[in-house]
Amino acid sequence: MSDALKTAPVRTGGENVPVIILCGGKGTRMGDLAGPNRIVPKPLVEIGDRPVLWHVMKIYAAQGFKEFILALGYGGDAIKRYFLEYDWRSRDFVLELGNGGVGYLSPNDIAGWRVTFADTGLETMTGARVRKAAAYVQGDRFFVTYADGVADIDLHALLAHHRRQGLLATITGVKAFSRFGLMETDERGRVTGFQEKPLVDEMINGGFMVFEREALSYLAGDDTLVLEQEPLRELASAEQLGVYHHQGFWRAMDTFKEAQELSALWEQGAPWRLW
Repeated sequence: MSDALKTAPVRTGGENVPVIILCGGKGTRMGDLAGPNRIVPKPLVEIGDRPVLWHVMKIYAAQGFKEFILALGYGGDAIKRYFLEYDWRSRDFVLELGNGGVGYLSPNDIAGWRVTFADTGLETMTGARVRKAAAYVQGDRFFVTYADGVADIDLHALLAHHRRQGLLATITGVKAFSRFGLMETDERGRVTGFQEKPLVDEMINGGFMVFEREALSYLAGDDTLVLEQEPLRELASAEQLGVYHHQGFWRAMDTFKEAQELSALWEQGAPWRLW
């Protein structure tokens, strides 16, 4: 957990900002972990005993942001089914046969969440998914994030930074591990050592984004619009894109190995567990 969150309690008051979560990807690099015949969508791949999507939502809910809009695509019905069946799958209960009465014996750990399920198209790209899901945003500001990235990010600090900048959009910059090991060489052309997937100096977009409603004008287009291409580039060119530097823990789950690594971290205490 980052120092900021270690030294200060999680804040749950203040502005109610809805969270759009991009859940439509196919996760083609997940391999067999996503299930036989690709039945299980990537957001439902489990970290520990809960889907990675649940972990992402918990990060927001722990800090008071409990209104979610899931931008669904591939496997959308499975995601809907997961939440519709959540109570009986995750809680102890008594069933009185004959009259259909169900009495739950344990608390609901996602009580208070309001989840909107928005079908945004099977092949729709990320920019168009955000635009379609934003039709259910009632306020002037909203979060956007991916369904496969976890962090010990202070979302209130992100929001405060966004407000201070006064821009249409803010993304979170993080340092990521290289997917490849690096060689160390000397001037004689000899290998002197190796670094196994070190942190790279350059920052990448770690998700955890904030948008003003006016930013939707940059998301006009058809279903092929990719958020990370024209929209963000045009916002940057217009000097309307800010960055919040997150120095703490961050990981994305894009491969089978990364899912295994996150599951191992979950068993060890999970740095992103803010609840």
